[in-house]
Amino acid sequence: MRSASVRTMTSSDEVVAVDTIVLAFAADPVARWTWPFSHQYLAGMSRLVRAFGGNAFTHGSADCTDEYAGVALWLPPGVSPDEEKISEVLYNTVMPSVRRDVFATFEKMSKCHPSEPHWYLPLIGVDPACQGKGQGDALMSYALHRCDRDQRLAYLESTNPRNISLYRRHGFESLDPIQVGSSPTIVPMLRGPR
Repeated sequence: MRSASVRTMTSSDEVVAVDTIVLAFAADPVARWTWPFSHQYLAGMSRLVRAFGGNAFTHGSADCTDEYAGVALWLPPGVSPDEEKISEVLYNTVMPSVRRDVFATFEKMSKCHPSEPHWYLPLIGVDPACQGKGQGDALMSYALHRCDRDQRLAYLESTNPRNISLYRRHGFESLDPIQVGSSPTIVPMLRGPR
């Protein structure tokens, strides 16, 4: 199997990249707890992707494999998700019955970040039709080379237990899990530079 090639995207790639992530998270436990019905998910997830990881496009740290089969939105040290937009999206798209738990989950996620400068991976996803073909490995290797070059920590939260083995293969270690109210478990993970 040929290794997937990776390139850094620009803002002109954003629409297609967001579509890939929306497809990739369609069965994600946390995403579907947040929006259990397809119409809710489709209305909210693309907006959340832009608020949560969109700053990667303006900071040159949004990566994709060939034909956008896989996409990773990394935020460099000192760059954060747009908290105001995240709150707006969640308030306007999440059912009131889980809204408090969703907000509390995001708050807990924010508090788990390392205190020292780090690269943050809010979102990585592979089109379901392309999963199991090395797209995720290629994306991780590409970005972690940058982390190692800069001698910076890398941090992420795994919202799907299926993905933990990928992250461990790339040197991430699990931290204390996050679970609030009715939420599925989220596993924060940290990797030191090599």
